[in-house]
Amino acid sequence: MTLDNLIGKLLERIRPDSAAIGRLIEAAQRNIKDSELAELSNENRFDAAYKAIMQLSNAALQAAGFRTLTSKPGHHQTMLQSLIKTVGIDTDRLIVLDALRKQRNVADYSGDLVEDAVVAECIKQAKELLVLTESWLKLSE
Repeated sequence: MTLDNLIGKLLERIRPDSAAIGRLIEAAQRNIKDSELAELSNENRFDAAYKAIMQLSNAALQAAGFRTLTSKPGHHQTMLQSLIKTVGIDTDRLIVLDALRKQRNVADYSGDLVEDAVVAECIKQAKELLVLTESWLKLSE
């Protein structure tokens, strides 16, 4: 399956905008820094790291010429799954990122606390995705 197969269902075609993509990368970098602030609660640190993952996923998707249809449910899941086709993550990493997405939903909608290990994993995944996305963008130029 290609990303083109999802046009009209979950994605739409766009013209990549290098300035917008750059802003998403910079925002992700700021959110990763914020996620490391020990004075913040685990939930806020997790949210910042997860937001960075979404911003990086969105940057890669836009660089590939697509945007999610946010009017459709599941756009976070679509962005994560697109990482296989954009930056080339493997299925094991996608499983971890999807587990973080599910944890985010539980924390946001049920008010559950986020454990230290989950925060650490989310920050680790965000940092690794930043490196991977930046490398992929340089190769794609």
